[in-house]
Amino acid sequence: MSPDFEVHHFTYGPLTPVLAYGLSVLGSLLGLHFTTRALAATEHKERIWWLTGGSVALGGTAIWVMHFVGMLGFSVSGTSLAYEVPLTLFSAVLAVVFVGAGLFLVGFGMPVPLGGLLAGTGVVAMHYTGMAAMNVGAETSYDPVLVVASVVIAVVAATASLFFGTRVRGWLSTLGAALVMGVAVSGMHYTGMFALNVHSAVPGPVEGADPVHLLVPLTGVVSVVTAVLCAFVGGSASPKERRKEAEFVAGLERELGTGY
Repeated sequence: MSPDFEVHHFTYGPLTPVLAYGLSVLGSLLGLHFTTRALAATEHKERIWWLTGGSVALGGTAIWVMHFVGMLGFSVSGTSLAYEVPLTLFSAVLAVVFVGAGLFLVGFGMPVPLGGLLAGTGVVAMHYTGMAAMNVGAETSYDPVLVVASVVIAVVAATASLFFGTRVRGWLSTLGAALVMGVAVSGMHYTGMFALNVHSAVPGPVEGADPVHLLVPLTGVVSVVTAVLCAFVGGSASPKERRKEAEFVAGLERELGTGY
């Protein structure tokens, strides 16, 4: 079946993909820093706190916000778009919970590939749940090859993010890792989006919330949370925490220098 509708992924030009990528990098940067702080923590509650912050930064900002900011640039000629609110919100929960589960596994000593598989599964579930929440007033289908490619990218990206979180040290290295992760997350998103085909129209009105009225406030709220996390990361460390983090980084440098 050939598509009846023309799909546009960059309705506003480079604005939405560039903004989405920037937010993904910011979320990745925060998530990596939180993970480093978690691994440096010696107290159980302290580690849980840092891992929870990392889950929100990676799952909420780097992945979920990136997805829906990118979706603001998505349109279909000849029909309108609307979103089911409960399913859209549920997709955010999926991203944070699954990515958080993978992060917690790695944070408490489980193998990185296992955590990456779980987190990558969450990224895929979030993406396609978010797509299922979108009503276009037409029948849709997906190219299976591109869907599989998006799944592979998601798992590899999630695994790489967890690996970087346990290995990178210093702000310059962390920034480089976050830039790479932003490319991977954006690549997964647009690969999944290019898999979408929109076919013959379905009779009846397109039900749901207007994309701008729904997505702008939602992504704004998560962005505010991210800003709060930024402020917390920048000003929360006590001298004791800085000393423990420095000891952790020094130990990691010795390990990398001798074993990698």
